[in-house]
Formats: sequence, C-alpha cells, structure tokens
Amino acid sequence: MVLEKLQDKFTKYEIARILGARSLQLAMDAPILMKLTKEEEEELNFDTLRIAERELEANVLPITVRRPLPKRSGKIIKKLTDEEIKEKLEKEAQEKKKEALEEKPEVAGAEVSDEEEEGAVKPASSGEAEDEMMEMATPEDEATDDSGEEAGEEI
Repeated sequence: MVLEKLQDKFTKYEIARILGARSLQLAMDAPILMKLTKEEEEELNFDTLRIAERELEANVLPITVRRPLPKRSGKIIKKLTDEEIKEKLEKEAQEKKKEALEEKPEVAGAEVSDEEEEGAVKPASSGEAEDEMMEMATPEDEATDDSGEEAGEEI
C-alpha cells in the first residue's frame, strides 16, 4: 500500500494528514491532478481516498510538509580548564567573604580581628557583663577539685 512505499520519505502521521487533506479537497469538487480514464475512475469507484492515494504515489500533489526542528543556538560553550575553575571558585569565595564582612555589624567602632573573620568565637573578658556575651566552655572549666566542686565556678 501507499504507507509502505513512502515510509522512507514521510512518517505515517504525515501520510495520513496528506491523504486526509487531499481527500477532503476532492470531496469538495477539486480537480483531479492525474489523468484517469473512465475505466480507472469506475475501478476506484469514485472514492476520494483511493484517488488521493494514487496522486500521492504519482508525486503530483502540490503539498509541502514542514517539520519543525529545534533551533540551534549560536552560542558555543567553551570547556573550562582546571586552572580557570579554581580561579572562579577563589573569586566566589572572596566575594562571599566580603559580603559576610559587610553584613556583620561592628561593635562600637572596634576593629574585627582575623579570628572573628573566620567565624571563631572569642571568650568574654572578665570585665564584660554576663548578659552581653556568654563564655565558651573550656576543658579547664569541667575539671573538678578534690572537694568535688568544679574549679571554674565562683561562689
């Protein structure tokens, strides 16, 4: 049949669409594009679908099939070297560090030390009030005396 002969040119869906469109045209009294004798017309029984199949086999149909293809972008993606990747990572780390410093409020004009930049917490000095800053626990604080009391506690 027509489908088997034209499968290398068109998909089965395209063939169905072409035959359907041409059959509709013929049913609405469009002229037949092939010369058929009276005997051939009677053989086809004036069936518009069979006439459309014959026209498609003879390649006389002025129907164009457009297949939408994905658009190709003009961008060419460059492969990065290991050195370029390291440089980009270092720049991102520096930018994050700058953002963190800008967001961190400074305490009454005091300068920020290197340890605070790294995120380390300094223990409070003895002159600071307890509600301002908590002290970090150290191993010496948890050591006990002979009496059983903790060495770091003040009574």
